Amino acid sequence: MSIFVDETTTVVIQGVSPTSQGLYHGLRNRDYGTKVVAGTNPRRGGEVIEGIPVFASVKEAVEATGATASFISVPPPHAAAAIEEAAEAGISFVVCITEGIPAQDEARTYNRLVQEFPRTRLLGPNCPGIISPGKCNIGITSGDIAMPGGPVGIVSRSGTLTYQALHELSQQGVGQTTCVGIGGDPVPGTNFIDCLAAFEADPDTRAVMMIGEIGGSEEERAAEYIAANLTKPVVSYVAGVTAPPGRKMGHAGAIVSGSQGTAQAKMDALSAAGVTVALNPTEAGERMVEIVKALP
Repeated sequence: MSIFVDETTTVVIQGVSPTSQGLYHGLRNRDYGTKVVAGTNPRRGGEVIEGIPVFASVKEAVEATGATASFISVPPPHAAAAIEEAAEAGISFVVCITEGIPAQDEARTYNRLVQEFPRTRLLGPNCPGIISPGKCNIGITSGDIAMPGGPVGIVSRSGTLTYQALHELSQQGVGQTTCVGIGGDPVPGTNFIDCLAAFEADPDTRAVMMIGEIGGSEEERAAEYIAANLTKPVVSYVAGVTAPPGRKMGHAGAIVSGSQGTAQAKMDALSAAGVTVALNPTEAGERMVEIVKALP
């Protein structure tokens, strides 16, 4: 099985035009086998671009095609409104890869989804998306580095390390059920615990790889959840051991303040929860391969 998306997921690309990033990545997703059924653009409703029917709104797209997921890569000033439009149209899974959305907009939109549209799950913003190998790919992850067949689920804050985790496992012949890039912004729509709970409930996911980074306390919260709820082995790597305090590193949420959010503190919390903590991404892959080989 997989989590959040599978071979039945149907996708609408929001903000599609002949030169848009949404179209570029949406076509790559379609080539992978993802069911891309529609696009939206208020100025191009009624057109067909690269075989994709374009509608003026998400609501019209959903009514015409029954789309269940949306892919958003519109510019930051318009991304929050695009997320809310998808939720209002009844989309159940929204993937937003847009980087640079103002934190105030993220917080307002996240709270509105929680309060008014609890059936809509947002992945991102500022994330690489999600791939269930051999079934569905929404976002910018290359399908070439993923391997279907399980048994490992991957969740990562870092986009680049998401790709490396996939590659490390695939190179060793270890497949993945789903790989979720949750993004590194301060207000993620989907967090570690959401993914860990879904992987715990998925019978085909038998082990989990979790990639964290400096900043915030999501990894510590995940460690508490793992200790109390997970029955499956977890391997983790936390990026940023050498990052200086008070300096943002990469993502908007990757900032260390005093003793809060350091890589070492996160690693200690995860180790205490029984997680196998690696010192680099390659070692994380190696430890996971050892665990998979030992699975009954």
